[in-house]
Amino acid sequence: MRKMIFKSFAKNLFGVKYERLTRNLFTCLIVFWGLHIADLKVQISPFIFYLMTGAFTAGVMWQALGSEEQAAQMQNLFMMPFQRREFVFSYIAALGAYTLVTKTAMLLSVLLAVSDWKPAIIPGSILWSVNAVLMAAVIYSFKKHWYAGVFWTIAVAAAVLFLGNQPWFLLIIIANIVFAVMLLQKADGYSFYLQKDENSHLIKGRPRDSVWRYLFRYLIRHKNYLLNTAVMWCAACVLPLFFRQMESMSVAPIGFAILSLNTPVCILLSCDPDLEQAVRFLPGQMKSFCVPYCLFIFLCNITADVIFLCSMQFQKGGVDFPVIAAALFFALQSAIGSVLLEWFYPVRGWKIESDLWHHPRKYVVPVIMLLLAGAVGIFPILIPGLILMLMVESILLFLYCQKCGA
Repeated sequence: MRKMIFKSFAKNLFGVKYERLTRNLFTCLIVFWGLHIADLKVQISPFIFYLMTGAFTAGVMWQALGSEEQAAQMQNLFMMPFQRREFVFSYIAALGAYTLVTKTAMLLSVLLAVSDWKPAIIPGSILWSVNAVLMAAVIYSFKKHWYAGVFWTIAVAAAVLFLGNQPWFLLIIIANIVFAVMLLQKADGYSFYLQKDENSHLIKGRPRDSVWRYLFRYLIRHKNYLLNTAVMWCAACVLPLFFRQMESMSVAPIGFAILSLNTPVCILLSCDPDLEQAVRFLPGQMKSFCVPYCLFIFLCNITADVIFLCSMQFQKGGVDFPVIAAALFFALQSAIGSVLLEWFYPVRGWKIESDLWHHPRKYVVPVIMLLLAGAVGIFPILIPGLILMLMVESILLFLYCQKCGA
């Protein structure tokens, strides 16, 4: 029974013949070799190595555990008799293998290629990643006791911070893994099931308010989306620290480009096939949905940009009208580009929401914005043209909103 449950989840994640497993391992090998021959070297301490891999692995595993696609498959399995312990460990093994092979392996390929590492770092990183998978599963299954999970996470992070460079630190990891396995033996399979709100995809009310209500309701319902947005706001506060030696007009567009990398709010059509089908099926939905969606992303972008400008003004000053105009321009262009990508090139064929969060397409708009930011920094004469373009786009968008009633 355990083998059948594992295969059921594994084939859904890796393909019927596990073809995705081979493809990801081959990609990791190419990335490692390409960076290795480039001879880019960075000094990374062992505890930093462990913190990076552990935090990344735990985050991806948490996303996988909260996947609505997995919830649908679990609902089918719950119709059959199963043993609680077999189901829990089979499910965690499948999601853990997906996390380690498709996501953590890629991060390890990059870190190992660009750093001078000792042989002991490889088993340590693998054990630490497995530990992150198990800890995320335990904390997710015992969500009612979230305060204990927070305390446990802080204690483990402190152990890595103060003891991560010690050679016997692997013994602490192994002990924590054993402790996590013991806790999982008491977990209930139903605790991993995500209850889906049947009315979450319905858009009711007047056309003027329905799309905005849906977008904000969707954002509030997915707490990890809010967490990612909060992380972007924190990044907006600290980014000026890294640009102290640069002029405001040179550094500000770069900050705006980086802050446009808010993946969750830019993939709402890709991650919600029911919504995409409804929007494309009904007549006139492109303008009725895309315009409010564009303004919604613009609101998220400009909020992060305002926090960035306030932090920059407080630390070094130099925030004047051209910088504020640049913030409006980059926030609007990022929103327009993200909506156009979602409408014409939505991501399909994904198995789990984490695939969307880490899809290469997420970098298209930020890279374009980064190139444009570099051009503005080199050629400040482009600023009047950007301001004029911003005014024209704003007027057209306003007229379009009035026409479609969005």
